[in-house]
Amino acid sequence: MSGQNRSNIKKILERFYAEYNFRERLAHDPIEFPHRYSDPGDIEVVGFIAASLAYGKVGLFKPVIEKILGPCGKRPAEFIMNFSMKRDAGYLKGISYRFNREEDIVCLVYMLSCVLKEWGTLKKLFSNFYKDEDIDIRKALAGFIGHFYEIDTSPVYGINIKPNGLKQLLSNPRKGSACKRMNLFLRWMVRTGDIDFGIWDNILPNKLIIPLDTHIAKISKCFGLTRRAFADWKMAEEITALLREFDPEDPLKYDFALCHHGISGLCSGKKNNSTCSECAFSSVKAPK
Repeated sequence: MSGQNRSNIKKILERFYAEYNFRERLAHDPIEFPHRYSDPGDIEVVGFIAASLAYGKVGLFKPVIEKILGPCGKRPAEFIMNFSMKRDAGYLKGISYRFNREEDIVCLVYMLSCVLKEWGTLKKLFSNFYKDEDIDIRKALAGFIGHFYEIDTSPVYGINIKPNGLKQLLSNPRKGSACKRMNLFLRWMVRTGDIDFGIWDNILPNKLIIPLDTHIAKISKCFGLTRRAFADWKMAEEITALLREFDPEDPLKYDFALCHHGISGLCSGKKNNSTCSECAFSSVKAPK
């Protein structure tokens, strides 16, 4: 990327961030769910569930999250910590979403319950794997998700298995996945300001990796933030590294506005498109 393009993008991103109406877009984002709660324990549990299901169209996964949270009442962390397969699994009967069967949804809640019983909070479990000296949070995230995979799932499936529907909910960076939804969850928990919560205050925001979805990948390719072909962990690292040059302490502050720039249809991720003339980034030259 040329120095001029780099300078243009930084100026546009800063202006975009400063002028963006975060609250207006809240209802179009899964972060709406944890924003219903004030207790940190409830926020992280609801955030984990919401982020795990946040794939596909917002209008399709939001009703599923609503159904899962329905039985949890006003204290979802307490409900899930005390979750009983025999007593409570029936509350989730009939809930499924795309690649995730009812059993996979039940297993997600069951595993979350096991973690809370053992660790008390998700923050404590993640912090067990986090080290300040690591370049980013990949190792910590791998350890965090790995702990879920160590849980015996036979109370749900009858045998201790991890079917594809469950694996799809809990992606692991060890496999090279971009882990968009888990990185999204971490952004919510770690960052402070605008719409993020900052309740995991022992983790540095500059260790975060951008939640790489199709919108971020397309826009990043269009502006030359990445030259990689596949939306994997390496692409997420590359984009984050450049954003870290723009803001060394808080590179992910640009994520929400950039993502919703794509979700809203203001950017298709293709240069010379009919919408480009009105795009906030129209002054950025396409990479050769």
